[in-house]
Amino acid sequence: MVWLFYLVLGFNSLDSQAAFSEKAVSRFLASSVLLDEQAIGDTVGLEVVEVFSPSLDKYTYGQQVKTINQEDLRDFQGLGLSELLQQRTGLFLRQYGPGMLASLAIRGTSAGHNAVFWNGLPINSPSLGQTDFSILPVGAFDEVQLHFGSGGALYGTDAIGGAVHLNSKLKFGRGHSLQTDSNFGSFGRWNQELQYTFSNDKISLRTRAYRNIAENDFPFRNLSRPGTPLERQEHAAFQQEGFSQDLAFQIKPNQLISSSFWYNQTERQIQPVMGSNTQDLQEDRNLRWVLDYFNFKENKTWNFKTGLVKDQLNFNASENSTSQFFLIGDLDWSISPVISSKSGIRYTHVQGRLSSYAAEENRIELYQNTNLHLREDLNVSINLRQFIYDGTFAPFTPSLGAEWKIFSQSKNELKLQVNGARSFKIPTLNDRFWEPGGNRDLLPESSWSAELGFSHLFRMENLQVNQQLTHYRMWVDNWIIWLPRGNFWSPENIREVHNKGLEYTLDAIYKMGSWGLEIQGNYNWVRAINQTNTSENDRSIGMQLPYTPIHKFQSLLGVSRGLFQSYINYHFTGSRFVTTDNISQLPDYALWDWGLRMGEWELGAIQGRLGFQINNVFNTSYEVLRLRAMPGRNYQLNIQIRL
Repeated sequence: MVWLFYLVLGFNSLDSQAAFSEKAVSRFLASSVLLDEQAIGDTVGLEVVEVFSPSLDKYTYGQQVKTINQEDLRDFQGLGLSELLQQRTGLFLRQYGPGMLASLAIRGTSAGHNAVFWNGLPINSPSLGQTDFSILPVGAFDEVQLHFGSGGALYGTDAIGGAVHLNSKLKFGRGHSLQTDSNFGSFGRWNQELQYTFSNDKISLRTRAYRNIAENDFPFRNLSRPGTPLERQEHAAFQQEGFSQDLAFQIKPNQLISSSFWYNQTERQIQPVMGSNTQDLQEDRNLRWVLDYFNFKENKTWNFKTGLVKDQLNFNASENSTSQFFLIGDLDWSISPVISSKSGIRYTHVQGRLSSYAAEENRIELYQNTNLHLREDLNVSINLRQFIYDGTFAPFTPSLGAEWKIFSQSKNELKLQVNGARSFKIPTLNDRFWEPGGNRDLLPESSWSAELGFSHLFRMENLQVNQQLTHYRMWVDNWIIWLPRGNFWSPENIREVHNKGLEYTLDAIYKMGSWGLEIQGNYNWVRAINQTNTSENDRSIGMQLPYTPIHKFQSLLGVSRGLFQSYINYHFTGSRFVTTDNISQLPDYALWDWGLRMGEWELGAIQGRLGFQINNVFNTSYEVLRLRAMPGRNYQLNIQIRL
């Protein structure tokens, strides 16, 4: 699907010479349109409009961008984003237990090599350099998009392995609506969300509040004790509350202002490793706010953005806080039927107040994105970015990607995608300023990557099959690691890592009368090999990075009839090495899930959805990380009611 607004911006005006007037822009803002890709150019009816947000994949020719299925978002309502990504994608997350710290690894990179954005603002912690995916509740946003591969030229620091985008989506012309989502599950799980929305042709607003709790008192096999006795997990409770407010207002027919505010608070008992009785406590408070102004011209869109990201982490009464303030401006315009371009600047002021240091930093980024529509079947993206932090120049970051439509017929379409890019990660505040041990002379981590992929679309009247195969290679240099230096640890640019892999995705839908069949599949093969020894006794050279599975596979088979759909989900995670010398490893594991959904039903003025899931159907005992207990078979009931 593609938004009609891309035509207004000139993205698809490369295929159409007609220019849109200001009146057409106004019509877009007052009405909604979704076009099927194969029906572009046909006359379509206008429905309710979705508030405009910039296209994520506009300048990503040659790269893979995936949007998470809306049904999957509903199934994981109230749960952490970590659970969704682990069970519904080919990605691997290092999880320290249910509801505990979870970090994402894309293409064999580390947790800090993936950029995370909320409504266009980067939210990775500037002190830790990463995001904890377990405290990002799925119900707090409307869309999840995954950008696989190097994105430094598009997004800036951290996007070596990929990027995750969390977006709010408002709509005009919907009137009043009140919605409640409830999720009840095993081991004390209870998630509750209340949402009110109102919109007409000028204004759209939404208020939502949520509360998620879990006792996490699940039984597990204690591998640290003789005979691996069955015990019940203690000190792993989780409680989360949050509030968000979204607002969009059409100032004039060609001007739009939107704002989103999100406060999230999480309190956790940190689950101890098996055999330990630690009583650690952690509290996270996260405040995020963004304000956007859009000015739509005949072939131009101005966007000015400001925002604030404030994070506070209290661990065992030790308080650490960081703040990021943003000013962003860019111009996206169609220069000609052949060229579309976006030029912009982003200023960030960073403050860190941590237990061992205090620091401030100013960052400036200049970026230029260009699309070339060279032929009807050939498109090219050229992206450039220069990042400067406190007077230090990060590596200049270019990327070049192309998409060639090898052939396109009524039933078959085959595309070739190629991309080459450079990315970087600047040292975190902890890396440079931690006392004792911080190293202010650290260089940014730098990577070069290349990928080659094929995507195939097959479609008939009742069948559509979309599949993609990608091979990539990545070279990461100046990788920062902390090493013992006397009585303390200190970071150094000492490691070089070579990554390569294959990614395969499959999405198929078949319909026959009231029956429907859905098949999803994701497979990742990853080799992330260390190229450097850190000392004479280090035996890690030539070895796979720890906790990086070579194989990860996920598939879903769904059958539907009318309002009802049943599905089986299977995900397999290969063995993971525990140590850098690859001597010790954790065994692979496979989990099965089953679910039943009841689609949109109506009872008078009430509408609703129901869902029931059994996770880990065969009660498999497994470890994601060594001696970190994970739950066995568990149940979940989802209820959504809307007035």
